[in-house]
Formats: sequence, C-alpha cells, structure tokens
Amino acid sequence: MRIKYIIPFPFDDAGVKARAAQVPDDLLGPGVTIDFVPVRNSCFLLDSYYESILFDAYVAEAGLQAEDEGYDAVVMDTVSDSGLQILRSRLTIPVIGPGQVAFHLAGLLGQKFSVITMWDTWRFFYRKLFKEYGLTENVASIRAVNIPPDVEALFAGKEEEMYEKLAAEAMKAIESDGADVIVIGSTTMHQAASYLTEHLPVPVINPGPAAVAFAETIVRLGLSHSKVAYPSPGTIQDEKFFSMIGADGGTRTAAG
Repeated sequence: MRIKYIIPFPFDDAGVKARAAQVPDDLLGPGVTIDFVPVRNSCFLLDSYYESILFDAYVAEAGLQAEDEGYDAVVMDTVSDSGLQILRSRLTIPVIGPGQVAFHLAGLLGQKFSVITMWDTWRFFYRKLFKEYGLTENVASIRAVNIPPDVEALFAGKEEEMYEKLAAEAMKAIESDGADVIVIGSTTMHQAASYLTEHLPVPVINPGPAAVAFAETIVRLGLSHSKVAYPSPGTIQDEKFFSMIGADGGTRTAAG
C-alpha cells in the first residue's frame, strides 16, 4: 500500500524531513509506504480566505495524478483539510483530511473537544470546518497561545517553552470550557503531542498520524469516499492547475 502525504509548502529536504517526523516508523502495518511530497508553491501562513484559495489550489495540484501514480490513498499535511473536496471529486482512491479525522475522532472519544492552536488568526478555518462537518455543538473552545507559527522550523530551539504554553491553554480548555478531549490544531505543532499526552488528563489527538492511520484502515477495508457526495468532473482540466506558477517561477506544464 502506498500513501501520498502532501506537504503544503515547497520545502527542501530538511523541511520535508521535519514534517515527516510526525509519523512514527511503527505506526503503520507491514507493506505500507508513505511518500512525503511537497507542493510546488503555496501561500504564506493561511491567515485569510484569500490565502486559503492558494492553499487549496496547490495541494490539489500535487494530488491530482495520485491515482495514476499508483497511490492507494492521499493525505494532506494540514488540519485545514485544504484541497480535500477538490481531490475527492477528482480521484476515486481515498482522500483523507487530518482535520476531519481528528475532529470526528474527538467526538468518538468524548463529549466536547477543544482545539489548541498557535494563534487566533486560524479561527476562521476551524469554524468553517466545524460548520461543514456538523460538529459545532461538539466544540468546547478554540484556544491559542498567540505566537505566529513557523511552518518550516516548527518548534526548533523553543520546544519546552512552547510545550508549556500549549499545555497551559489546554488545561484552561479542560477546567474552564468543559473540554474532555484536546485536538492539536495544526500539523506544524506535532512535536508537542507527546508532552501534552503526558501532562493532560484527557485524550490528545495528533491529527497527522491519526489521518495516516485512518487512511491505511480505509484502504484495508476496501472503502473510499462516496462519488455521489463528491461527483467526478465531466471534463478533466488538470492542465489549468499545472499552469500555476511554482516557487521557482516556472509552471509544471513547462517543466513537463
């Protein structure tokens, strides 16, 4: 089984390695391989609906040919689930979003969950997803430490400080907001998962690994998303995505 894991920034090998570290070597069953593939271009910090359309477009571009490339499933490395609906429409293999998996898993493990994130700016896409997934009533709160994220370096050099701040916000969510499950609000925050799990009295969901594990399960069950819910396009127009400008100033069409 092959899973394509789309990293939504045009990182070099070091950046890809930092994002790939969130998936433990022993998480998946035998015969399962994951290719960590960065997009050609992206937005900066997903700070608005304006930027979110760029996120969607470049994640989608990276996944459009996944089925033809021999992959059995696609996962995007972002809790925003950017490109999810586009790729579910284009592909028949399972396309799995970390946000959707984490939020629904939280509903299975408890009654109310809180999202602990880096900054309040991201609230707009959490609220959008809660509404789309019908989970608004299951959300206790969204709490942020209000430190702009570093999507490439992550927590490097400030691990303990970040872990403590995130744990403090999570405890407020539990004690003041009524949360009985905590969801880490971004795959850029995956390094805090072990610390939060150790220091909090409730389940902590790390979205990236949860999505990858769920993708494996879905493939093994022989399931995929409904093509009634996500109808295939009548006309394939991938070349329009491939004509978008990459971080290197060129287009995928020109490179091909």
